[in-house]
Amino acid sequence: MLIESRSAFDPELAALVTAQQREIRELGGVPVRAAFTPDDDSAYLVAAVNGRAVACAGWRPLGDGVAELRRTYVRPSFRGRGIGRQLVVWVEEEALAAGCPVIRLDTNPLLEAAIGLYLSSGYRPIPAYGEYAGNPDRVCFEKRLVALVQ
Repeated sequence: MLIESRSAFDPELAALVTAQQREIRELGGVPVRAAFTPDDDSAYLVAAVNGRAVACAGWRPLGDGVAELRRTYVRPSFRGRGIGRQLVVWVEEEALAAGCPVIRLDTNPLLEAAIGLYLSSGYRPIPAYGEYAGNPDRVCFEKRLVALVQ
């Protein structure tokens, strides 16, 4: 497996995000906006297996030492192999190196496997934040990485 940084406009990344949004719709959920914008300030990672892009994750700084984990997705046939966990750890390391020891995220409550990944990775539920405040179609989590730098 190869994990590498990709542009927000990478076509393989776009295909993964589109698949993620389709899966959320099929589960009966409300997808977030799937389109990337030119002012997208996120850094993205794509995991490839045998040359095929199978998973992605991104992060962006929110300010005051806080980063947001976003657009985490693993194609269904590649789940259960630890790829998602590797992407989460990679994002945490990049965010910490950039001075963000706190990671927040939001996800759709229908994505039980993703929620399980976040909980088993040390994330704890928090009240909805920012643009997600008051949105019943989102659940939010946070992890403090400060202990990793002591």
